[in-house]
Amino acid sequence: MKILITGATGLVGKEIVKKGNELDIPIHFLTTNSLKVNRFSGAKGFYWNPKKNEIDKACFEGVTHLIHLAGATISKRWTTNYKKEIWESRVLGTQLLVETLQQLKHHSLQHVVAASAVGCYTSDYELLQTEKTPVTSHSFLSKVVVDWEKAIDGFSTLSISVTKLRIGLVLAADGGVVLALKWPAKLGLIAALGSGKQGQSWIHLTDLVQLFLTASQEKWEGVYNAVSPHPVNQKEFMHHLAKAYGSFMWLPPMPTFLVRIPLGAMSTLMFNSHWISASKVEAKGFKFEFPELKHALSNLI
Repeated sequence: MKILITGATGLVGKEIVKKGNELDIPIHFLTTNSLKVNRFSGAKGFYWNPKKNEIDKACFEGVTHLIHLAGATISKRWTTNYKKEIWESRVLGTQLLVETLQQLKHHSLQHVVAASAVGCYTSDYELLQTEKTPVTSHSFLSKVVVDWEKAIDGFSTLSISVTKLRIGLVLAADGGVVLALKWPAKLGLIAALGSGKQGQSWIHLTDLVQLFLTASQEKWEGVYNAVSPHPVNQKEFMHHLAKAYGSFMWLPPMPTFLVRIPLGAMSTLMFNSHWISASKVEAKGFKFEFPELKHALSNLI
């Protein structure tokens, strides 16, 4: 087994590299920053630039598995130009990988595990959604995910098996929402947004990393929701976050318009409700180390 990772310097990618090194798995990774090709001592870096259709084809040498994470963060204000960046970083990057493999007629790649997102599901305050729930391009983010997954299907045309992991809110100690809300939570200055009844489907970084590696090693095929089996509503999430930081939540829910004014279209991330099922992952025998939010946050904080 030899893995090529895109997005290896990101929050999830760098942890997969670390875990892969611990398991003595040979690793190649792609980076859009030529100064980062030597970023990891236990992995070999290669340069690529999807916008210019450039890639070092040597990255595929001996590679049997691809973990595809590359994509611009959605946690920045969605200007017209940045929305284009979000779409292109996912779709063009995936298309470049597929096209390059088409040119390498004797490649060794057998399996791809690609990141996707629960944002493809319609916002719903009650429905527990599964991988069988229909997805459509009903919003900017859902269109990005739908187009992304269509591009990922290109690997299947090359007789390469594919796993898509639809990821929920990732909880990590040194990034994402846990770090961003550290001081407001410590000071008791966080609050639910809107009604606070929005479903928050989340996953601990440790479980997500293990999920990527397990799906690779066992060559899962198809779509899987990468979320904890125990989603919570946003009010509960904020309550547990404040408690984990040794404080408590006392502020009333924040009115919708106060969030929409500074964030614009990106505010949909705060108000969309996703109750997502992890039953398909559990049916594969995967055991979550942190299935409950309280314990996940205690571990991280």
